[in-house]
Amino acid sequence: MARVALVGNPNVGKSTVFNALTGSHRHVGNWPGTTVHIGTGCWVTPAGPVEVVDLPGTYSLQPRSPDQQLVRDLLVDRTQPGHPDVVVVIVDAANLSRNLYLLAQVLDVGIPVVVALTMADIAAGRGIRVDDTALSQQLELPVAPLGPRARDGRNRLAETVVATLGGPAPATPVLGVPIEAAVGELIARIVTTPGMTDRFSSRWLALGLLTGDVCGDACAELRLEAERLRTRLRADNGVEDDVETAIAEQRYAWVHRVVAACLRRDDRAGQAVSDRLDRVLTSRWLGPPIFLLVMWGVFVAATMVAAPLRGGLTSVVDGPVRDAVRWLLGVTHLAGTWVAGLVLDGMVSDVGQLLSFVPLVVIMFVLLAVLEDSGYLARAAFLADRFLRPLGLPGRAFLPLIVGFGCNVPSVVGTRILDDARHRLLTCLLVPYVTCSARLTVYLLVATVFFGDRAGSVVFAMYVLSVALVALVVLVGLALRHTVFRHHVPEPLLLELPPYRLPTARLVATQTWQQLVAFLRKAGGLVLTTVTAVWLLTAIPLCGGGFGTVDVSGSLYGGISAVVAPVFAPAGFGDWHATGALVTGFVAKEAVVSTFAQTYGASAPSGADTGDLDTRLRTTFDQSSGGHIGAAALAFLVFLLAYTPCMATVAAQRAEIGARWTCIGIGMQLAVAWVLATLVFQIGRLIT
Repeated sequence: MARVALVGNPNVGKSTVFNALTGSHRHVGNWPGTTVHIGTGCWVTPAGPVEVVDLPGTYSLQPRSPDQQLVRDLLVDRTQPGHPDVVVVIVDAANLSRNLYLLAQVLDVGIPVVVALTMADIAAGRGIRVDDTALSQQLELPVAPLGPRARDGRNRLAETVVATLGGPAPATPVLGVPIEAAVGELIARIVTTPGMTDRFSSRWLALGLLTGDVCGDACAELRLEAERLRTRLRADNGVEDDVETAIAEQRYAWVHRVVAACLRRDDRAGQAVSDRLDRVLTSRWLGPPIFLLVMWGVFVAATMVAAPLRGGLTSVVDGPVRDAVRWLLGVTHLAGTWVAGLVLDGMVSDVGQLLSFVPLVVIMFVLLAVLEDSGYLARAAFLADRFLRPLGLPGRAFLPLIVGFGCNVPSVVGTRILDDARHRLLTCLLVPYVTCSARLTVYLLVATVFFGDRAGSVVFAMYVLSVALVALVVLVGLALRHTVFRHHVPEPLLLELPPYRLPTARLVATQTWQQLVAFLRKAGGLVLTTVTAVWLLTAIPLCGGGFGTVDVSGSLYGGISAVVAPVFAPAGFGDWHATGALVTGFVAKEAVVSTFAQTYGASAPSGADTGDLDTRLRTTFDQSSGGHIGAAALAFLVFLLAYTPCMATVAAQRAEIGARWTCIGIGMQLAVAWVLATLVFQIGRLIT
């Protein structure tokens, strides 16, 4: 199957093109041997299926991070397993000059190239029109315009790509007479050197030798020849700066010639809508409160809409589903056995509680996808840079941190985009304080049970506290600036602000579905494993009773939880139900909900309604807090927010920063969580 790589700057619509081409025939995962996320999919063209690879966005083929390194390696190294047959360079019509510089580098690689022109509607709104016919003539390449949001023009792009497969290498930008003469001499030596063109194109290798980029891949004679030519360029041919700068200047000159021939600008066009909105939404004073207001609206809207859906789904699981499973157990003569206890009190109740939160997770993912697709979340990263930079972190650290609101594991892995090891260490230690989607299910359960109509505001407050804790830990990091982080060097933020646009239903639905599937796949396996382990612990008697028939309070699980419970008495939830749930929450935060359901269900009297989880939770916290139920519930939520997220995150941290710093981080998280929870309860107890 032929392979097509999609290449482009960040936020040029590359992933939108990828989704439009592959539809449901797509997969997102780590590229083999790396931690870089790559999208791959099957594109069904009139000439047959084609594999499409969506490479990470980059501004240059001179890499500064692992994802950019992967892009360059796949394009320039012919021995790479993922080396493409055709490169589709996505070019933003509204930012033509910046996009064409990357194209100038790709043309030197020696792979057939097709240009896909996107964002023509955005460009038109700014008074910019790109003549795609003139652009094709100037580039000597096929240019395929794509309509709004990439779905229009797919057939033309497919025909162009198929026609380009197996075609000749494209024409390359002319870099001026002196440089081209030196490149020509090097190419002549390269093609006569055995094995030199097996991996790289001769022109790419020649340019790399002149700039010192690939000297390690060349023999000593070629390196000496390249040094001689560099000296000649400086001395005899008017190249005053270093050769790399001179080549960049020639590429920009080529870009300007192309743009002048195909771009028309209407000077009468007014200020773009995006620019007018940014004056408000990214302002120093109005931007942060607007962002907080938007996120508050997201959480409140999600909880209000999801509450009745959650209740309906819970009724279905506790009613028809439970009855059907009980009947099936009776038919198979397993009713009354330990298997029935595991299935009914464990899997059905616990997984049912988890599935009851699916409506909320879907609504939350939809709202966040709308914010991302509209271009607003990129502005949030811009706003965060102002706060992170004084605290010793670059603005780019916001990107892995914002990923942590979905899941802490990819957030930890995502710290690899930071060049400085100290930045990666500090960001990895911050990630556990970013509240992930798994915690959200517990927030919603506790907030709904204890705070009713104010549940949305309570959940939003947990996210605000999460951000505040990140800032607090960074302040501690500031105290270490003269020790661990004494060599910190400020790093500028390079971030593309996409234009504001109306989100498309198809793209939002696709992103939501992918996130939901990933959430259920991760949560499902962990919860089932935890449910089985917890049930086994509840089935083992400490003293007296038979296996599977003992009351939970007298089981091994109850005994362990009861030993730990007094530690949390100052925080108002020193009860074995709560502490046991926190222990299993170390495996996966989703398991806290299922553990509550399992222990309360298993300890209920015979014939009791095991679905009445809300009442049992309120009774437990009322007794453990001495009547200060609201303060104890808030303290529980604060501890859940601040303590160790899950085993998967701990494993990811160990891989990134080592066992020593991971253990230090766990100790810090537990200490901070206990202190904050105790303060919240004690202050709340005095107030109430």
